[in-house]
Amino acid sequence: MTDMSRRHVLGLIGALSALGFVPAKAEEAAGATLGPATPFDPEMVVARARALAAAPYAPPPAVSQDWLDLSYDDFRGIWFDTRHTLYRGSPGAVQAEFFVAGLYFPHKIGIHAVEKDQAREVQFQLRLFDTTDQFPTLPEDGTGFAGFRLLGELEARDRFQEYAVFQGASYFRAIGRGQAYGLSARGLALNTAADGPEEFPTFRDFWIEAAEPGAAEVTVHALMDSPSVSGAYSFTISKGETTEMAVSARLFPRAELTTVGIAPGTSMFLFSDINRTRFDDFREAVHDSDGLLILNGAGEAIWRPLTNPKAVEVSAFADTSPRGFGLMQRARQPGDYNDLVAHYERRPSLWVEPVGDWGQGAVMLVEIPTDKEINDNIVAFWRPAAALAAGSEHRFDYRLHWCAQSPAEGTVAPVIATRTGARIFEDGRLFTIDYAPHPALGDDPERIEARISTSAGDVSSQHLQANPATGGMRLDFTLKGGAPVAELRAELWRGGSRVAEVWLNRWVAQ
Repeated sequence: MTDMSRRHVLGLIGALSALGFVPAKAEEAAGATLGPATPFDPEMVVARARALAAAPYAPPPAVSQDWLDLSYDDFRGIWFDTRHTLYRGSPGAVQAEFFVAGLYFPHKIGIHAVEKDQAREVQFQLRLFDTTDQFPTLPEDGTGFAGFRLLGELEARDRFQEYAVFQGASYFRAIGRGQAYGLSARGLALNTAADGPEEFPTFRDFWIEAAEPGAAEVTVHALMDSPSVSGAYSFTISKGETTEMAVSARLFPRAELTTVGIAPGTSMFLFSDINRTRFDDFREAVHDSDGLLILNGAGEAIWRPLTNPKAVEVSAFADTSPRGFGLMQRARQPGDYNDLVAHYERRPSLWVEPVGDWGQGAVMLVEIPTDKEINDNIVAFWRPAAALAAGSEHRFDYRLHWCAQSPAEGTVAPVIATRTGARIFEDGRLFTIDYAPHPALGDDPERIEARISTSAGDVSSQHLQANPATGGMRLDFTLKGGAPVAELRAELWRGGSRVAEVWLNRWVAQ
């Protein structure tokens, strides 16, 4: 899946979600057809993944060419008939609606309903979908399910609305209360920004458990497969102000995995104050995420502002036993963007919280050039230091927080803006870093020591002062020497303690 098609997929999901509430055809009987009941236990998914890994890879059933050849506008002409919503009419805490395969979704996947330890396959039928009058007549057996969305009482009681989507390869995304869809997560990243083509594992089967009335959590299980690895995933999802997913991933490599990405997040960054002059755009900023936040094993909070580079940039932040990392959206006011349609201020941050000791490895950040906001060009994930051997078994447990603010924020002053520009009356490049007000920071810049370092060139003219516009402080400094690439680091200390996030940035001469 290319970066262009990733963004198209997300836009299409949003369009189909809106269309999903068009009135259904009254003459059709309501309800999906379910297959015979069979016993279900989550360990059965693990056993299936293990068995798949022991056999040669076989892709999931393909969609026929006529369904793949649909145009974007044609594909918007078919949507789910909401009278057939899974678990609709029951007093349970979750409902599910389905997407049809075709266009950007080339495989048919299996979906199963689980109640009282019994699983029943949801039978694909075109009667589950409604269409416009212009939609072409296509064979039912040429397509199938492409994914689903979960609905629950997110904003108000007795009103079920969408809060999570699983669709396309191993992609999924979610929102908390008051949020709008933005960045996505994946089950696994393989060979991302490495030598050779990227591999996109697919969730080929899902099991959606019914939830008791008023239940705080719902559970989804997924069987993942690709030429290099199979896997069994479970997602225990609790919706709310922050929507949390407790994820358990069991991996069974067919081949040695040297460039694997655990808990990957995929986002978009076009421009902000850090690169605003490159874009002729009426808006102040355009991004789903504006920085990578890391809470490393040593307890350091690290902030790396995102960039939109001229060439692919890959950064590795080596660590042992990371406490968390994620792609954050910190600019939260409408005026930060001046976009009354996209509402980037409502896009969630995605925080990854490892459960257990993940050992040695690195948080990886991949930044890909783009000139359009339809392209997802940012990827972040954990890469274990040791390769995952063929024939081995591995388990990674973690929590995903789809949030406005991560649970790691608050102990020190956060970075809220980064800007850079050429010096006017002297050589060099000026950098400014704005910190939000925070008790650890205090209000007297004279009591704070700024420590700035660079991998190339020289740092001069550093100055820390109160910023009356934010109530916090601003640090500025000049980078001299004309180095083509410089890794910059800035820290604020007070009384022997670090009082702000560690700021990191890679400067690449344009």
